[in-house]
Parts: sequence; structure tokens; C-alpha cells
Amino acid sequence: MSLVDLIAQADERGLAASGLACLDRCVPLLGGDDEVLRPLWSSLADGGAGGGAWAERLAEARAELDSAEPDSGSGPEAGAAAGDEDQAALLARRMLAAAPDDPCTSALRPWADACSAAALQIHRLLDVAADGDGPLVAAELRRQVAVLELLAGRGAGGLRPALEVSTEGRRVLRAVVSRRARGRS
Repeated sequence: MSLVDLIAQADERGLAASGLACLDRCVPLLGGDDEVLRPLWSSLADGGAGGGAWAERLAEARAELDSAEPDSGSGPEAGAAAGDEDQAALLARRMLAAAPDDPCTSALRPWADACSAAALQIHRLLDVAADGDGPLVAAELRRQVAVLELLAGRGAGGLRPALEVSTEGRRVLRAVVSRRARGRS
């Protein structure tokens, strides 16, 4: 099944996990630590995205990430590579800002869809392949599909493996950002 079909068929928890996973993989661009979104994952495990726990934990994550320093370089010596990272960080910040405080299906579906597109664009900006269809983009697409399939097939039981998929992607992106920063030094 295609990514578009998986998003279209996802339930509330699947949509929340899909958007959250995309955002989680992009945390290195926001300067946050690896655990910053863990409370949001916990709220999904505790009963889905509904209820006040999601909104409260989202506000905490926004506050922490707003105060964090992004990992991307900026300044005259950074050049075009930093421009791509700055644009990628802006897309990640938009994902975080657009996360619905009231996570009902009608709010989560467009957010999950936008997060999917933004995460793919972020990986396209940071991929070494000039044609935009490089290994980083392909791996991100596979991760997005895997998260949605895990939630569709296992429900709440798919959250832990979905988080593991996301964690792997975050490590990859953190390594890419670090490598690009060393290349500019």
C-alpha cells in the first residue's frame, strides 16, 4: 500500500504517531535531545492522542525545543550547505508549530500528511544525491511506511516498534547533520 493510502486509512493513533515520528526524526535540526518527544509517545501509549495529556506534553515539547539551539550552522562561512540545513530546520519547526493541540482525527490527518511531505523534503534537502531521489529520501519513505503499517497492524502494540523505527531515523539524520557541519569546518 502506498504512503498516501496508509495515511488516508490511518486511525487517530496512527495519524498522531505518523506525524510525531516524522517530527521525532527531525529533532536534530531543532537542537533538541533525543528524549524531548518521549512524553508525547507515552501519551499515545496511555490511550491515544485524545485528552489533555497530549496538549500538555506538546506544550512542554514546544517550550523545550523553542529554547534549544539548532544544530545547523549559520554565518558567512557556512555557505549553501547551511542554507539547506536552515531551510530543513524551518520545515521541522513548522511541523512542531502545526501539531494540533486538540488531536482529533480531523486535525491529525492534515498534520500527518503535512509532516510526511515536510520530512521527505527535509531529507531531500540534506541528501547527498543531486537528483533528490537519494538514499536518505528513500530511507525516510521506508520509515514512514513502516510506522503506519506497524500501527495499522498492531494498534497500540505497534507504538514501541514505531518509536524504534523513528529512533533509527533520528540517529541517521543526526549523523548527516554532524557530517555536514564537519565538512564546513
